[in-house]
Amino acid sequence: MIVALLYTVDSADFLFLQRETGLSKGNLSVHLAKLEQAGYVRIEKTYRGKSPLTLCSLTETGKEAFQYYWCSLHHLVAATGNSDEPPAIMPAPAG
Repeated sequence: MIVALLYTVDSADFLFLQRETGLSKGNLSVHLAKLEQAGYVRIEKTYRGKSPLTLCSLTETGKEAFQYYWCSLHHLVAATGNSDEPPAIMPAPAG
């Protein structure tokens, strides 16, 4: 869900992601750390005025991985005969 949300925006702050996913601060932090370690998410710690602000965005690797995942799901659904023509499958991301 985190990657799907980030795919639709340039960046999102931590509180937006927490609200939209319904995850606790701790769970979201752990998931974001794992996504960052995998090279899918970029995390920038900054300030808005005097308040700390954590901004998250997808890397190119993260975008490619999400596109591949999305296309794979469509092909799986198509194979069950429950959808219209699926989009063309994209090659697996490198790495």
